[in-house]
Amino acid sequence: MNLDSLGSLGSMGGLFSTTVLYALGCGVAAGGGLALLILAIRGLPAKPDHEKQKADQRAAELIRFAGQRGSLAAIIGLAVLLLTRWAVAGIAAGVLVFFWDRLFGGAAEERAAMKRVEALASWTESLRDTIAGAVGLEQAIPASGRAAAPVLRPHLDALVDRLRARTPLPDALQQLADEIDDASADIIVAALILNARLRGPGLRQVLGALAKSAREEVDMRQRVMAQRASTRRSVQIVVAVSVAFVLGLAVFNRDFVAPYGTAVGQLVLALVCGLFALGFWWLRKLSTIETPERFLVRDQSSVQFVRPPRTGPGASGAPGGPGQQTLPTEEGARR
Repeated sequence: MNLDSLGSLGSMGGLFSTTVLYALGCGVAAGGGLALLILAIRGLPAKPDHEKQKADQRAAELIRFAGQRGSLAAIIGLAVLLLTRWAVAGIAAGVLVFFWDRLFGGAAEERAAMKRVEALASWTESLRDTIAGAVGLEQAIPASGRAAAPVLRPHLDALVDRLRARTPLPDALQQLADEIDDASADIIVAALILNARLRGPGLRQVLGALAKSAREEVDMRQRVMAQRASTRRSVQIVVAVSVAFVLGLAVFNRDFVAPYGTAVGQLVLALVCGLFALGFWWLRKLSTIETPERFLVRDQSSVQFVRPPRTGPGASGAPGGPGQQTLPTEEGARR
């Protein structure tokens, strides 16, 4: 079936007739409303407090992202609509610009994750070497935090402040794991919590093994990222060429794509855009590195400790200063 015959499908009284399309739309609306009614009656299972906190953080990030990218997406979508006079093309262009980083990006996020794991490995090695000098864990943590990587230093500074405020070491370490929010950090912090409670030997050997494992994870991620870089670039080139080709035909050869200007043509174009979006999502899913979920999480919500910024030479992070927050002492870690 060519494009010339699509314009006559609306008057043939078949699957693409107006009555059938209206019936399908009413069926979708009725089914969706019934599903929402059942969901409202039954409700959703209650989420733990830490998942609610993550959902609030994602919502705040989405609002900031929408403010930065939403205006650009609206401008691009309006420009495509004016050039092609296709509502589906304008909407698809706006959605593509809005979710460009989520569909074809990810390299910056992967690099940030690798830096975090590498910083954890370096801090673990520093902590192991400090403990080797017959120093306790409470004294080794502040000493090792001074030479930590910038990505970890604020969290370690907050940990030191909590220890100075007489917070029990297991609770302070638990809050450190919540702030870093990484599965690799949970393994290291769990070993430190066990040692803080049991005070047994062998912590140096455990920290050395964990640091080695973190180094191996960084090497693995670097190899995977290098292999996927060319594939990600190829996908971006294919998408850019496809969009430029369609826009070029719509602007300079409108007679060739005239059938897409009809109602049925817009329906077909929406189907094609949906298939492209599904393919992009699938490629994004394949290019994502699956990481294990965190296991050192608490059922009770906690106040996030934020170290106050140093505004002057006399400023200090001593307890009782400005910005000090009361922290809970319940550990509540799931075992």
